[in-house]
Amino acid sequence: MSGNDARDFPFPRLGRRGFLAGISAVAVPTALGGLTAGGAQAAPRAPRQSRTIVYGTVLHFLRDPGTQPDPQAWQLFDPGALVVGADGHVEWVGAEQDVPPELGNGATPIDHRGNLVVPGFVDAHIHASQVDVIASYGEQLLQWLQKYVFPAEKAFSSAEHSRMISGLFLDTLLAAGTTTATVHPTVHKTSVDAFFQEAQARGMRMLAGKVLMDREPYAPPDLKDASVQQAEADTRELIDRWHQKDRLTYSITPRFAPSSTEQLLQMVGRLYHERPDLWLQTHAAENKEEVDTVHQLFGGRSYIDVYDRYQMLGNRSVYAHSIYIDDQDRTRLSQTGSSIAFCPTSNLFLGSGLFDLDAARGAGVRVGLGTDIGAGTSYSLLATLNEAYKVLALQQQKLPAMRGFYLATLGGAEALYVSDRIGNFQVGKEADFTVLDWAATPVLKRRMDVAKDFQERLFALMTLGDERAVRATYVLGQRKYDRPAGVQLPS
Repeated sequence: MSGNDARDFPFPRLGRRGFLAGISAVAVPTALGGLTAGGAQAAPRAPRQSRTIVYGTVLHFLRDPGTQPDPQAWQLFDPGALVVGADGHVEWVGAEQDVPPELGNGATPIDHRGNLVVPGFVDAHIHASQVDVIASYGEQLLQWLQKYVFPAEKAFSSAEHSRMISGLFLDTLLAAGTTTATVHPTVHKTSVDAFFQEAQARGMRMLAGKVLMDREPYAPPDLKDASVQQAEADTRELIDRWHQKDRLTYSITPRFAPSSTEQLLQMVGRLYHERPDLWLQTHAAENKEEVDTVHQLFGGRSYIDVYDRYQMLGNRSVYAHSIYIDDQDRTRLSQTGSSIAFCPTSNLFLGSGLFDLDAARGAGVRVGLGTDIGAGTSYSLLATLNEAYKVLALQQQKLPAMRGFYLATLGGAEALYVSDRIGNFQVGKEADFTVLDWAATPVLKRRMDVAKDFQERLFALMTLGDERAVRATYVLGQRKYDRPAGVQLPS
């Protein structure tokens, strides 16, 4: 391995955060170069290394391969190479023997031969505030929120707690191979500040925003916005502070329709259209009781229709779950450019229902894959794909491995409207990538020994893999997680 490998530091200094899932964090010098989203210049950082060449089996996608996988939808280079410039952007990808001499000469090699190199995973829906409620027993959605989630979220009024949990959350994402996510903090401004501070320190591309909710009892009296006016003022303040700073993006974040008054949703729709550079994220049609509640509170044809009424549909809007929707809803989501986050482990854990992927994609709706921690039961998008396969099988649908890995990478980037920056290895894109170990466990190793071809191996990895299969995670070409060494942060 090259000098870029944390294992080449024989006496690692303990970082300012010393623990992640039983492994020590290692502090190494890092730097992020180049322009940030929206053209804003990143804060000055220490000089970084020169161009690097990553060797391994390289796979990335150009579009959705579909259920009858189209070989023109992906590129597979085995053995392959990925050239990353000093600014952390992709300069070239292709077969190892075809690396242009002008790029290869003097570049630092990073040897991941024998492993699979894919774009960093993209999580289309997750809650940073729900780290401590994962695996909470026995309730469905509305009762689960009241019993577990809201009590846990009250602690985020503390800046110290918010920083601690945000750091742990982001480090856990890196260990799972996830480099981009759209994230729900809490109603507290402190939770948003802490989350963005920690994401900025790691150089990660993240989308988030202050949770908005003001209708009791679906928003508890001690965990809601004091007024719509205050909610808007707080949101605007946070937008000014964080939107398009380095790789951070602000999403307007109403929790869901039941916890929102009509006045709050009107404000959300107005701000969303006033600022076409903003994103929007919320939940929709996750649970039958929730759908009935929305009809009682708002009337209208459907849950999606309620959001449409308040002008919340459009490009850069993400609707998590969207299980109980019909063809008219899907057509409207497609027409407006709205996206859905498919969250299989959460939907199974809470007994919510089965998402119809074929109907959504058939209608032209953008779909990404979400872990939905903490109702979801794994941070790993590999484990999430395993459950997605089963959800679809129960509906007589197929999820080939190629489509699965598309959903976890470029599909997620397209759903979040960031595919111009991440999601595959096209030249000029930000070099976030994950290195996967085919033989991370004895079961995986034996399955790989008998697999007949690449797609069979990939499906086995999708079905049997989890965090243990993540060998390393890179952000803008810099290693931020190494399985033996742990998460790597600035001093």
